[in-house]
Amino acid sequence: MATQNKASALTKSIINQAWIIVLGAIAPLLDSTMVNIAINNLAKSFNSSLSTIQWVVTGYLLAMVIAVPFTGWLNDKFGGKTVFLGAEVLFGVASLCAAISGNIGILIGFRFVQGFSAGLITPLLTTLLVDVAGAGAMGRLMAIVGLPIMLGPIVGPVIGGLIVQYLNWRWIFFINIPVAIIASLLIWFKLPTIKAKKPDAKFDWLGVTLLSGMSASIVYGIVQASSKTSFTNSTTLAYLATGLVLMIGYAVYASFRKQNAVVPLLLFKHLNFSGSMIGLFLAGVATNDPMLLLPLFFQNLRNQSVAMAGLSLIPQGIGMLLSRPFVGRLIDSIGARFVTIGGLIVTLIGSIPFIYFDQNTDYWLLMIVLFIRGIGAGAIITPLMTDSFVGVDRQLSGQVSIATRTMQNIGGAFGSAMLATIVVNYQSQHVQTLATIASSYQQGFLWAVIFTALLIVPSLLLTNHLRLKVAHQEVSK
Repeated sequence: MATQNKASALTKSIINQAWIIVLGAIAPLLDSTMVNIAINNLAKSFNSSLSTIQWVVTGYLLAMVIAVPFTGWLNDKFGGKTVFLGAEVLFGVASLCAAISGNIGILIGFRFVQGFSAGLITPLLTTLLVDVAGAGAMGRLMAIVGLPIMLGPIVGPVIGGLIVQYLNWRWIFFINIPVAIIASLLIWFKLPTIKAKKPDAKFDWLGVTLLSGMSASIVYGIVQASSKTSFTNSTTLAYLATGLVLMIGYAVYASFRKQNAVVPLLLFKHLNFSGSMIGLFLAGVATNDPMLLLPLFFQNLRNQSVAMAGLSLIPQGIGMLLSRPFVGRLIDSIGARFVTIGGLIVTLIGSIPFIYFDQNTDYWLLMIVLFIRGIGAGAIITPLMTDSFVGVDRQLSGQVSIATRTMQNIGGAFGSAMLATIVVNYQSQHVQTLATIASSYQQGFLWAVIFTALLIVPSLLLTNHLRLKVAHQEVSK
């Protein structure tokens, strides 16, 4: 496939291929958020405790982070199209089996399979886009690939809320099947075969085990902090310590493997890559995880139904959609640094008011602020993801995708746990009134704003217009 080195070379064929790739990733990205809203219904349906039902979510998340490091070897060995198609088919089959599950154990088992296939699909989403596009067009194509990533946390609760209220939880999984079928057919017939980069690549068992174990240990420890409402509980500390040991072990191992490592340490020699990694972690708290608070804000504080709470998030999604095409062009023309900083400022404008909003705030004002927040949030994730690839050898695009997805998973889990812990702890220490509930959410939004502001630091490490030109020239040599 010819390399496209100029922004003007973004042809209709490449755009069509990009949309096929995006379609293949939509169901996994929506599924992770749709299921969250059905937890209470699952508990009633299977007559199980919430601690057991929680494994429907936790199992998916853990399987996903375990799968991510496998994508580099699979992509090198078999080619991106083959792996992407196989993962898409596996996700569709697992969705069908989850939908017809007769007991909670079977459902949890197939959620693990779903999570593993999703863990293969989401890194390949960016890897395939980079393989399809040249460096000069990455901003616009990343704006396309960023669409499901940005809208997943917003559209997922909307769709999930409507399904739970008017159908039943099984349709959350049934709805994946036609999407997976259509996507698989388009991938098979319309997506060009992408040649395997290293057909003789040997599987790095130790590297994958260390990286998967590190990610799973850290994420599981953080999830336990959320359920136990404390980051100092013994389970969380033990798993975080295990994750740290595995991280150190991986760093030592990768220093010997050099470019052949699952995630080569040499990538961190690029300042923009290091900035992207730090930024993606912070963005997990700043942009995605207020999505945990917003549905609860509308349901518990403003007494809205599950479906109505989901619909109330639509203005934020519209803001993201409107900003998306401009963000891509701006990244290609001025670099990711100033786009991220601009998105950061707008996101703060759309987030700070929630520190003061309560049950008496006018609904129209909430909608306007959410719309503004959506515009800003749409200009943060995309440039961070895009810039992680700039200046890096395209032979390492798979490894970069693994790194970005791993950091997003850890950042997202940390943000959800932190905000949930803040809210629950505040409510447990005060008499339960509407004022108390409002204050607890205000505290959560305050911390989200703090992490948003911290994004300014890694943003300064991203490429600007001049550095972007140099990086493109280096990659094209």
